[in-house]
Amino acid sequence: MAVSGAVGACAAMVALVPSAAAGVQPYIVGGHEATEEYPFMVSLQSTEGQHSCGGSLVADDWVVTAAHCVPVEGQLQARVGSADRAAGGTVAGVSETVVHPGFNFGNTAGGDDIALVKLDRQVPQQPVRIAEEAGPAGTPTRILGWGVTCDNSQECPETPQQLQELDTELVPAERCTEINAERELCMDSPTEGAQACYGDSGGPKLRGKPGDWELIGATSRDGDDDPACGTGTGIYTDVTAYGDWIAQHIAA
Repeated sequence: MAVSGAVGACAAMVALVPSAAAGVQPYIVGGHEATEEYPFMVSLQSTEGQHSCGGSLVADDWVVTAAHCVPVEGQLQARVGSADRAAGGTVAGVSETVVHPGFNFGNTAGGDDIALVKLDRQVPQQPVRIAEEAGPAGTPTRILGWGVTCDNSQECPETPQQLQELDTELVPAERCTEINAERELCMDSPTEGAQACYGDSGGPKLRGKPGDWELIGATSRDGDDDPACGTGTGIYTDVTAYGDWIAQHIAA
């Protein structure tokens, strides 16, 4: 998969194609169109409506995403609850972004790649609940996103308009390079040649079952040194490890 460090080789998985949200890059290779509704799914976009990253609605007016997805304050809006990144759902402005203080924009591999985005109003969509814990290796999971759908972004420079999903599983942290096992998750897909890619950053990593999902992670970066998105492992911020930090800001 080759997306090592959001601002390092191939930068994190945030911005697929050049975007007004400077330098943001995202990605799903080998997935398929969403098979159900995900009312908590968020497309973070430039104010002109160009998708840059994914996110998860965790309260009526708060979104969890990757820290490397929000480098430019005031240039974001959010489309919430639609599988179509260009239509439907609720479009809200962004009134505040809170990047975790431990995140280093110059070295995403340092961890703490998590941020909160406060919407300028409450939206009617149902938030996703954050799980108590991510679970052990072997736990079935699912990722969602509008990232590019092939390894070579020159062959598919545009991200899909319809939301993609991919079933995955947690694997031992040792399978990923430069991972903080206490606050990050290592993921692989049972499907050969399938993985997150440019444009999927910040999007949810879920566990559970259709209609009853819990949030455990946010797409962060590649998990190995292979430059191809569709191979190797991926690293996801363990959202469950930041429950207190999230609750503190949402309650403020």
